[in-house]
Amino acid sequence: MITMNWGAGAALLACTGALVACGSDADKAPKATPTPSGAVASPSTPPGGTPSPAALATDPLLSGKREVTMARVQGPGNALELSGRLEEGGDTGGRVLFVPTPIGNDQYVIKAFGTKDDHPANDDPSCWQVNALDIEPELTVEAAVCDPDNPIQRFSITPMDAGTYAIGSETRLLLYAAGNGLILKELSTAPLDSTFRFVDKGPSDREPLN
Repeated sequence: MITMNWGAGAALLACTGALVACGSDADKAPKATPTPSGAVASPSTPPGGTPSPAALATDPLLSGKREVTMARVQGPGNALELSGRLEEGGDTGGRVLFVPTPIGNDQYVIKAFGTKDDHPANDDPSCWQVNALDIEPELTVEAAVCDPDNPIQRFSITPMDAGTYAIGSETRLLLYAAGNGLILKELSTAPLDSTFRFVDKGPSDREPLN
């Protein structure tokens, strides 16, 4: 079973709005340590700095109104794909169009759609969800029926340098691990290879079956 404290994590995200500590809770967040080569900074000093609320509010790709593809910046350029599990260029016929949808407190559910080919099932979204059967320290992301009230479907998306984004859940960052693919891992041990580029694929104007 999953070992994380979802309540504490949700509270942390509500306070921070991203992958950083704030206010009186800063002393509760992981302490900043010198960043070795090939690793990201601690949650208190994310690469690229902290995005302003205005920047988040005006980013059309984070508005819930645009479909995007996602690819790891330091990877081979293959689009992320959600079938049973979130993969990198798995080419399994999964969903490759995503709609990061704000739900308040700087959190998002990430809806996944199939291609627009007039197949009605492709217009019914699935959502990213942390796999509750995983065990720390490496957690995967799976497809699930969308439920914005479920804490393990809430993700942070932090704009970084050069139009890229970091994606996280609680204090974990989405990254690529050799031999295990895309996983969520604690920031203190996350390598730098953890940012994604979003490509706008048009308006999110699907009409779900239900």
